Amino acid sequence: MWEELISGARYCEPRLKEIVGRVRPDVIVEDNVVCFPALTTAGVPFVRIVSCNPLEVKGEHVPPPFSGCPSGDRSGWDAFRAEYDRTHRSLWSDFSTWVTEQGARPLPDLEFIHEGDLNLYVYPEAADYTDARPLGPTWHRLDSSVRETEETFTLPPALADGDGDGDGALIYFSLGSLGSADVDLMRRVIASLARTPHRYIVSKGPVHEEIELPPNMWGAEYLPQTRILPQVDLVITHGGNNTTTESLHFGKPMVLLPLFWDQHDNAQRMAELGYGVRLDPYRFSDADLHGAIDRLLGDTALRRTLTEAGETIRARDGLHTAADLIERAAAG
Repeated sequence: MWEELISGARYCEPRLKEIVGRVRPDVIVEDNVVCFPALTTAGVPFVRIVSCNPLEVKGEHVPPPFSGCPSGDRSGWDAFRAEYDRTHRSLWSDFSTWVTEQGARPLPDLEFIHEGDLNLYVYPEAADYTDARPLGPTWHRLDSSVRETEETFTLPPALADGDGDGDGALIYFSLGSLGSADVDLMRRVIASLARTPHRYIVSKGPVHEEIELPPNMWGAEYLPQTRILPQVDLVITHGGNNTTTESLHFGKPMVLLPLFWDQHDNAQRMAELGYGVRLDPYRFSDADLHGAIDRLLGDTALRRTLTEAGETIRARDGLHTAADLIERAAAG
C-alpha cells in the first residue's frame, strides 16, 4: 500500500506545483498519509488532517500503528516495530530522498508525511490515546467529523417493525467499499446473520449485483450511512475510521471485522475499551458472531455509556471546530 501511495505522490507532483502556482492559496489542507512536496513548499500554512486511527502519530507508550496490538500488553510491540523497519526502511529512505529533491525538508525517521503547521485528527476523547501519548500544541482533536448529506433514509416497510419481545433488533452491516468487494466474505457474513432473529440494513458495495439478501435484510450499492446510524441498535463494520468514529458519534456499539491498515487498531481499541467486539473476519464461527451481537445488544450499561458519549461528541461539533482552526491558520 505504501508503494502505491508513494507512486501516486510522485505522479501528482508536477501537476500539483502547477495548480499551487496558479491558484496561490492562502492555506493548504491535506488529508492523506504520504507527503506531497508541492503542498509543503508553497510558502503558506500547511494543515495536516489525520483521518485514520491516531496511532498514526507514533509514541513510545502506545502500540505501533497497523499492528492491532493491545494497549495494555507490550509483548508484541517491539517485534512488530522491528519487522516494520525491516520491510519499510528502504522504501522510506528512497521516498525521503525524492521529497528533498523536490525542495521539501527530509521526512522524519520512518514517517511518510511531515507534521503540519496545524494538525487535526479525528477521534473521540473517550477512545483517544492522549493519556499515554500527549501531543504538542499544534495538534487538535476533532471528536468527530460526520459527513453532512441532503439524502434522507426511510426504513423499508419489510424492516420497519421488530417483533416487540426483545428480538428483532435493527443492525447496520458494512465492510466499506473494498471489503464489500470480497464477495465470498460478504456472502459468508450474510449467511451467518441470516441465522439470527434480527433485521439488517446492508451496504452491498460495488459488486452489489452478486450479493443476494435473505428476507431479514435490505440493502443497496450505496447508502447514506450517517442517516442510517441514528436509527439502528448495533453496527457491524470493518473498523474503518469513518464508520468507527461515526458509530461513536451516534452512540452505537460495534462488532468489528478488521481487514487492513488502521482497521486492526480501531477494532482492538473498541474491544479493549468495551465499546465493541473484535472478530477475525475469515475465521469467526456462528457462535462467535451471534454471541457478540447478543452480548452487545443485551448490555444495557454499555448502551447507556455510549448514548452519553455520543451526546458529548455531538456537542463538541468537530466540523465547525475544524473549519474555525483552518480559517485561523489561513489568517496567519
